[in-house]
Amino acid sequence: MKIFAKASALFLAATLALTACGSANEKKESTNDNAQKILSESFEDYEKNSEGTTVTIYGWGGSDLTNNWIDHYLADKVKKEYNITLKRVGMDIDEILNNLQNSVQAKEEKGNIDIIWLNGENFYTAMNNNLLFGPFTEKLPNLEKYVDINSDDVKYDFGHETKGYEAPFGKAQLVMIYNSDKVKPIRNCDELLAAAKANPGKFTYPALPDFTGSAFVRNIIYEKVGYDKIKDIDPKDEEAVRKAIQPAMDYLKELKPYLWKEGKTYPTDSTQLDNMFADGTVYFDVSYNPNFASTMIEKGTFPKSTKTCVFDKGTIGNTHFLAIAKNAPNKEGAMVVINEIEGFNSQLEKYKPEVWGDLPVIDNSKLSEKEKEEIDSVKLGSATLDQSELLEKRKPELPAAFVPVIEKIWTEEIPGK
Repeated sequence: MKIFAKASALFLAATLALTACGSANEKKESTNDNAQKILSESFEDYEKNSEGTTVTIYGWGGSDLTNNWIDHYLADKVKKEYNITLKRVGMDIDEILNNLQNSVQAKEEKGNIDIIWLNGENFYTAMNNNLLFGPFTEKLPNLEKYVDINSDDVKYDFGHETKGYEAPFGKAQLVMIYNSDKVKPIRNCDELLAAAKANPGKFTYPALPDFTGSAFVRNIIYEKVGYDKIKDIDPKDEEAVRKAIQPAMDYLKELKPYLWKEGKTYPTDSTQLDNMFADGTVYFDVSYNPNFASTMIEKGTFPKSTKTCVFDKGTIGNTHFLAIAKNAPNKEGAMVVINEIEGFNSQLEKYKPEVWGDLPVIDNSKLSEKEKEEIDSVKLGSATLDQSELLEKRKPELPAAFVPVIEKIWTEEIPGK
């Protein structure tokens, strides 16, 4: 009896497993069929089917300017024009992707995330884990109308092809922020070291893996080693990467004793460093937004003597993107909202320093004369560099797989030594 019972139990377990497997496969096929159906529809269908619905947008919520643009300008616009309610959820990208991965692995046909603000290694992770819906960008009329879809800034994200799974949101470029009453413009590593030595404790940068701090360290690598000498190394070969970037690590070790708290600790993120610059604790800051310093001056947060500069050899620039979750409950509404973001008026509004200061992704050659005049009329502020200088000094990002390796090496080499 025991053997029969055990055999029966095994048979039942196997049957349930096969049934569950069949259900999972049917659900997967159903999900894929639904995605293909949506991608076969017209944009007019998206507008019609998403009327009266809610779209969620998940992403970093650490900037009041960014949050206000999404919560008010964008939300009001899509409500008025499409009767879509936009709900912003501020959350760390790692948490977003963890939640999405759990939802996808649980075979949930409808999760709770529609649009995701991401780029770089996070896009790389999401694609590798099959977490995104697409390719969808060819369905967006405004992308074709206003964006150069063949530019490297749109086709690639940290060295990886976007393949239509991301739509460009805005552009960023690393700038150095300094108090011109205290220090001179910093054009290279030597000048940075000299300024730190002359003003001990008044310089620092965010601890990695903070996004801006990580970019700053990669920029030091570009300065001391060169982008071309790094980009073709296999990022999986940690020792090869370590050997290649050692001159940059040696420089950061030399810089360390002259930093805030002698480099024994670092600001936890860029927001903390911004606050330290604002209250005069340090004379140096770093931002991925070339308009950020001007915006902070206008708000009365940064001193009027604040200026920005870039290294003579250039600084890292990239594009931040919007993607749609694989099991987004409202894919059609998500595409309507993203299309609105790609439009001229939305890109113009967020370009204004008092609004956000985010660099637009639109291609000037596609604009009418009136639109060009509107873009040119935006007052950039006293601390913002001309677009011509930024573009001339713009450097590409390393492939995303390098980022965690460099962050690991920095963590081992710099803070604890």
